[in-house]
Amino acid sequence: MKNQFLEAWAKMLDKLMSWLDAIIINIPNILIAIIVFIAVIFISKYVNKLTLRILDKGKLQKSMKEVIAKLMAIITILLGLFLILGILDLSKTLNTLLAGAGVAGLAVGLALQGALANTYSGIILSYIKFVKIGDWIESNDYEGEITNIDLRSVTLKQVDNNLVYIPNKQVVENPIKNYSKTKKSRVILNCGVGYESDLEFVKKLAIETITNNFDAVKKTDEVLFLYREFGDSAINFELRYWINSTSGLEVAKSKTEAIIQLKKAFDANNINIPFPIRTLNIPNLKYGDKELSTVK
Repeated sequence: MKNQFLEAWAKMLDKLMSWLDAIIINIPNILIAIIVFIAVIFISKYVNKLTLRILDKGKLQKSMKEVIAKLMAIITILLGLFLILGILDLSKTLNTLLAGAGVAGLAVGLALQGALANTYSGIILSYIKFVKIGDWIESNDYEGEITNIDLRSVTLKQVDNNLVYIPNKQVVENPIKNYSKTKKSRVILNCGVGYESDLEFVKKLAIETITNNFDAVKKTDEVLFLYREFGDSAINFELRYWINSTSGLEVAKSKTEAIIQLKKAFDANNINIPFPIRTLNIPNLKYGDKELSTVK
């Protein structure tokens, strides 16, 4: 037992001495590897700044520019690590690392399919010209101003100042309505007047009211007035006009002002805006020769 222990101890010492000899022999390579590593760190920072400077000339979103710059810096560091492994004569270790990275990458890719889909969609959105930060859009039943686009989601600020985060994949796969690609927005207002109203006069009054109260409307021809249907309680019409804004909030404000002005104009001219009324006709009942009224 004692001899076996001494033999094992001797082998361990021999192994340690061989490692020490290898370290001493490779001291120049180790020093060179350290210098290369420090140089790679500084080079990666320069690559990061240079990439940002180049991308600033393009139309990519700010968040995407930062992500691409960081990816370029990481690639620079990885190339430096491969070079360091070559200097230290660790090519076998490099092959092992690459094989392990391939297996790990496959496993991570399967586990993060949703996240990778959002990342890919975020890259696509950063290249789409008709969607950018500051635009007022409608997507996935949400409407608001784009405040940020990153690799995970698109951030919308709604009229009520709440933030909505929509995954990039859903934005790419569903229709997008962009209100900011034109300098004007159309306001559409629906209303109705009583059946006793003079329809020609109602049309003229509504158009003149909009023309006189909104600066963006210069002529009466710019206001579109359409009677839509004979409703249950009113003759319904639709009023359309343009405003010099692409903000959904400004459209809502203009619509509110139009309702106020139309109500004032209709009240001043005794034009009724009816609400639903139900009329009940109840027949009188007879009991023998006597007539009983059911309504008191």
